[in-house]
Amino acid sequence: MRSAAIGLAFALAALTGTSSITGPAVAAAGKPSQAFGGGEILWDSFGVPHIYAKTEAGAFYGFGYAQAQNHGDILLHMYGESRAKAAEYWGGKYAEQDRWLIANGVPERAAQWYKLQTPQMRKDLDAFAAGVNAYAQAHRDKLSPEVLQVLPIKGVDIIAHAHRLMNFLYIASDRRVLVEPKTNEAGGSNAWAVAPSRSASGHTMLLANPHLPWAPSLLTYMEAQLNAPGLSVYGATQVGLPVLRFGFNNDLGFTNTVNTMLGYTSYALTLKDGGYEFDGKVLPFKTAQKSYKVRQPDGSLKTETFTQRYAVQGPVFDLPGGKTTIALKVAGLDRPGVLQQYLDMGKSHNWGEFSKALHEMQVVMFNIVYADRDGNILYLDNGLLPKHDGGDVGYWSKPVPGNTSKTLWTGLHSYDELPKVFDPATGFVQNANDPPWLSTWPRALNPKDFPAYVAPVGPVSQRAQMSVKLLSEGPKISFDDFVAKKLTTRSLMADRMIPALAQAAEGNTDPDIRKAIDLLSAWDHRFEPDSRGALLFETWAAIFSPNNFTDQSNYAIEWTPDDPLQTPRGLKDPAAAVAMLKQAVAKTRQLYGAVDRPYGEVSRFHIDGVNLPGNGGYGNTGVFRTITWGPMKDGERTPVHGETWVSMVEFGTPLKAKGLMSYGNASQPGSPHRGDQLKYLSDKSFRTLWIDRGDVEKHLEDTTKF
Repeated sequence: MRSAAIGLAFALAALTGTSSITGPAVAAAGKPSQAFGGGEILWDSFGVPHIYAKTEAGAFYGFGYAQAQNHGDILLHMYGESRAKAAEYWGGKYAEQDRWLIANGVPERAAQWYKLQTPQMRKDLDAFAAGVNAYAQAHRDKLSPEVLQVLPIKGVDIIAHAHRLMNFLYIASDRRVLVEPKTNEAGGSNAWAVAPSRSASGHTMLLANPHLPWAPSLLTYMEAQLNAPGLSVYGATQVGLPVLRFGFNNDLGFTNTVNTMLGYTSYALTLKDGGYEFDGKVLPFKTAQKSYKVRQPDGSLKTETFTQRYAVQGPVFDLPGGKTTIALKVAGLDRPGVLQQYLDMGKSHNWGEFSKALHEMQVVMFNIVYADRDGNILYLDNGLLPKHDGGDVGYWSKPVPGNTSKTLWTGLHSYDELPKVFDPATGFVQNANDPPWLSTWPRALNPKDFPAYVAPVGPVSQRAQMSVKLLSEGPKISFDDFVAKKLTTRSLMADRMIPALAQAAEGNTDPDIRKAIDLLSAWDHRFEPDSRGALLFETWAAIFSPNNFTDQSNYAIEWTPDDPLQTPRGLKDPAAAVAMLKQAVAKTRQLYGAVDRPYGEVSRFHIDGVNLPGNGGYGNTGVFRTITWGPMKDGERTPVHGETWVSMVEFGTPLKAKGLMSYGNASQPGSPHRGDQLKYLSDKSFRTLWIDRGDVEKHLEDTTKF
């Protein structure tokens, strides 16, 4: 770890009081904001804050204020949750969540981690919290009354939230550890980096494209620009984090995708004589009394106490059903620098500086894809990966024997030991949440060169296969091509399966089958508003390949690493596939009223008063422009997950940057920026990202001085 530990010896003077801000949106000034150097927020016409500060801490202050203005309700709610006081604030439905965080020591560890930050980072965190408090003081009437009790926010709350999000949601959520190991709490993403050798202009290009839930939550994104001495970065991050996780400056950029990194281990304990067996001995559990408060319906508070047990591996939990008791060991509980590393990545201006930031190894998971003006590109299967003596991902994903020290890992893999591809001869890297082995094509990584627990060999999703095809096929890619490829709604599964399905139905005289085959054969395999075959194909595909289009048992040839871009394919039982089409016809009529209903009539981009035709489809059908649709309600279905933040950058002179925050840059009720970007999503177009101050001032909506 870098020198963050010197923070233990440094006592930062307490910053008390609540800030006020001057400017069109706010009333009188106050001294605390001046402790961070002052500055201003230029709000553009899409509600994006462009923060210009005189100090680094000032940029954090402005960003805290801006997040509170655009997302105050979910921001304060998630800080209350990360304190493990949600049940105290909002009642018993949060009791199990609080207990999980308390059992895993999140509040105490957050306090330790705050002390371990560098003096500058502690000041930055305090500044961010002060910015949140300043907005709340000036605009209490714009915040939900139920979240005001969380105020004031402190710097330690920011660390607690980052710790909870990274270690106990992304890596080891209670649902993943206690209920279903295959649970993915982190969503999905696409990422591309194109080198000069593959670029028509000779300049590198970078795509950032995370897919997360659309409902406001701790996974909601916010777009911003931060400017201060030594810091100039544009991008997005999840609300509640004070640093940009997806960012670029004039010289380089970086993005993240969810990877397959397994950063925790569950140990199945063998209970005996009130303790547990370990290396031939019976050891007693260590115990600690823990408690939390639960608000009752009448407003009173009830204290709930529990005894938390600990084994040599970590805290102990009973799995549902009571038949299995596990101990939990989570990687990264000694790595308090995730926010520092992302800040250092954003402050970098060349590969050497960025590489130094990567070597900090504080980011607990996520692939990192990188591109810079000098022509370098990188794919890194990043994360904190425990070292094991053997076993594969499947083995370590389930509870392993906890009665022996042979399964108890103590070390983590170094940066140099992680799969990565730097400046490949192919001229591109990509990731669509697939294992690292197809990060470029032809392949540059061989699974046999790494332990089997690093990542599964496959299967590789059809979305990831489409990603590889889009980058590897055709002539060199211009920036316009780059944008157009990103926008494709074509289904790779439809390309493969409709011809086989039509062949299987030859000679079939059933009128439903004939109409269905004619409809699918006339469709161009794109999920566009006027597509009349898309709903039928989607319905058939869900029957043919259940479990979110992942079950391959009905394909003639399942996915194979020997033919990774052409499998799965074919119909194992053609007659059964045609029978499934008959089922799909009936179900499509039932769900949508007609077998040939235009896709955009029922698939809608709808937030508040904005309601527009939708496009894009399920990623597992091989659609790169990913939208996961919710169930039909009131005659329409709307996104529950998918396209959120998109940025596309070409590192030429001048820099080209386009992007979109699909659902808008604010979640606060009444904000004009809830859903104001849906028209671009519906039109399949993007905004020009205003980076230069002169361009920002031409599109100025408001100014907040501090």
